[in-house]
Amino acid sequence: MNGSRAHPKQNPKTPGDTPPEAPENPVVNRLKRRIKTDGAVSVAEFMATALGDQDGGYYTTRDPFGASGDFTTSPEISQVFGELIGLWCANTWQSMGSPSDFALIELGPGRGTLMADALRALRHVPACRNAASLHLVETSPVLRDIQQNILRGENVTWHSDLPDLGRTPVIFIANEFLDALPVQQYIKLEGRWCERVVAFDDVHDRFCFAVNPVRQLPARDITHQLVAAEEGSIFEHAPMVQGVVAAISHQLFRNGGAGLIIDYGHTRHSTGQTLQAIRRHRPVDPLETPGDSDLTAYVNFQLVGETATAAKTKVWGPVDQGVFLQKIGIVERANTLFKHANFAQIHDIRTAITRLISPAEMGTLFKVMAITDDRISHLAGFETDS
Repeated sequence: MNGSRAHPKQNPKTPGDTPPEAPENPVVNRLKRRIKTDGAVSVAEFMATALGDQDGGYYTTRDPFGASGDFTTSPEISQVFGELIGLWCANTWQSMGSPSDFALIELGPGRGTLMADALRALRHVPACRNAASLHLVETSPVLRDIQQNILRGENVTWHSDLPDLGRTPVIFIANEFLDALPVQQYIKLEGRWCERVVAFDDVHDRFCFAVNPVRQLPARDITHQLVAAEEGSIFEHAPMVQGVVAAISHQLFRNGGAGLIIDYGHTRHSTGQTLQAIRRHRPVDPLETPGDSDLTAYVNFQLVGETATAAKTKVWGPVDQGVFLQKIGIVERANTLFKHANFAQIHDIRTAITRLISPAEMGTLFKVMAITDDRISHLAGFETDS
């Protein structure tokens, strides 16, 4: 699928005919049955089913990217983005001591556009390109097919989970990956952090938020900030994010290397709901027709950094995406492209670059953080201004 919904074929009607009902999304049916049988589900379970269900999950059944889909990511906006990430990987490989073998792993590679553009740039650093083995972590069969087509001719290994490649040094890339990992929600009621869950309202035939006062946020996760939070505040807990970051950090500590995380989110711990849904490039109710819209939540970069630090790795940033891209050469690359472009192409390039780096667009909402082993002393894009 291309991200747009197909419409049921219409048959000629005669008086008295009742139009056939469109088949209900299997995710909706699955969640309704689960709630009816076992009671309300956690927000994390709702997200996981809506996005990853094998029969009707959002990511498993469609290509959601681009103008004909529901949203557009940075690699789809401009090839320059992926090219610069590729050159960043080459520079980082050199900072790692130019190992003769390393694994280049992308988490949630979308259509494969970022990797294709990165590999094109890496051909200018043949020693790095020859040293790299390529790995993509992807659970969607639809997107895997697209990636195989775009990366035809490349020796790529696909994984459904984060691979552990023994003692091989590694560079991880995670662009808009952590935001799609399920989060749990808790609401403060009478001084207690009770889990916010998803129930089904039979009267209005819709999913709705509810509260399970029995399930509460573990005491170890209640910070001073949460103690001081106002009644009715919502807190999003992200154990899956912590798990992925911890696993990445463990490999970096053991084997050496770096991980680059690019996503939208907060730089500090905060309260408030950030769960959101996008369909056809417009925001929609997160509980409306699960399986038909993208569900994400803001990444807590302070949590990411604390998790990496606890795993004895070094944390760089976060810095704004606009700042990062300018430090690694996006303006210079655009100026080079201008020399060989016509007026219309110059306009398109300038529009794309502005979208990536402008504070009014993606430049400040999106953050960039890196995680490395302690031996790396310099990392492009994270230099401090003196």
